[in-house]
Amino acid sequence: MPAPGTPETPDWAARANDAARSVTRYFGRRLVFLPGTHLAASVRPSKGLSKPFQPWNYWWQAHYVDCLVDAGVRELASGSRFDGATRPSAGHLASRLVTTIRLRNFLRYVNSYYDDMAWLALATLRLDGLAEKAHKPGRRRNARLQKSLSPQFESASTDHMGGGTFWNTTRDFKNTPATAPVALHFARTGKPQRAQGLLDWLDATLYEPTRGLYLDGAKIQEGKLVLAEEIYTYNQGPVLGTLLELGGEANLARAAALVGSVAAHLTVHASPKRQEKLVLRGEGTGDGGLFTGILVRYLALAAKDLRLPAVTRATARQLVLDTAEALWTGRATRTDAVGKTSGKYDGGGSLMFSTEPQRPATETYPAGTAVELSTQLQAWMMLEAASRVQ
Repeated sequence: MPAPGTPETPDWAARANDAARSVTRYFGRRLVFLPGTHLAASVRPSKGLSKPFQPWNYWWQAHYVDCLVDAGVRELASGSRFDGATRPSAGHLASRLVTTIRLRNFLRYVNSYYDDMAWLALATLRLDGLAEKAHKPGRRRNARLQKSLSPQFESASTDHMGGGTFWNTTRDFKNTPATAPVALHFARTGKPQRAQGLLDWLDATLYEPTRGLYLDGAKIQEGKLVLAEEIYTYNQGPVLGTLLELGGEANLARAAALVGSVAAHLTVHASPKRQEKLVLRGEGTGDGGLFTGILVRYLALAAKDLRLPAVTRATARQLVLDTAEALWTGRATRTDAVGKTSGKYDGGGSLMFSTEPQRPATETYPAGTAVELSTQLQAWMMLEAASRVQ
């Protein structure tokens, strides 16, 4: 096999480092100039970066933690920091970020959305795993976070509507966005029966057999179960992750089928000239700017899981690499709000990635358009996934 960095085998780790530098340098900031804090702005350029109460996207920050853990794992493998020896390591930034999320969230980790909390709890589990690999003690803060959030997941996962997890504290809607990551958290914290019960509810209630994918959610209206029938890319990701985490013949068969359904129904052509490429569709901006990246994270797990059939692993791998390649090919140099370019990219932090893999960044982010954190985290997530499956 050619060495990474050749035309035949791109250096995905180097590309992931470029994305990591771009996000951490351009979006990363202190919270109201407090030393030792780190948070990402939701949009750049933006006015008043020192103001503490800009729009707050808790779950975007949770995925920022996850991306930093990805970079930290690569740092351990390579022995070098993603942003140079004079700047903080990815693990150090992630630890600062987890602390700062609590400060920004009014000195607590609990919020009104169970999916938000599940994503942060999952990311922090991975951060503890990174500390273990680095032979450093786990943070007591992380244990307190798990102790604070785990009861929330227990409380939200009820027998109402036959099972599942409520989306938020209003408790009138159960959905895949909350149920799947909560199930994955149960699976990773020694509660496999709870996790399996949530998976089985998803299969019985929100699985759409024609396409083999999971619908968004359900609620009771006038005594009847009413489905929210939208199908989003990211909902398939944590379902896949939980199936793999629990294992067993039935779950692995479901995982293999889900990978096939994603390839069949959630892909678009990279370009008219490259019909053979399996590129996952994008889901726009805002929260949707993270959706496809989340799916790719779990497809990378499937691509390396030897319990799955070889054809499933190959499909998952192609989805990851083709989608990441399309995003990389469409990258651009960032421009500011008045259309002035930020200069030739030097690896320092001026890359901009598209919201949709099959379209160049210059189309989805025209000159002068503010860039959202969610979309850039998504690109970083995809490049990290490509590095893992390479």
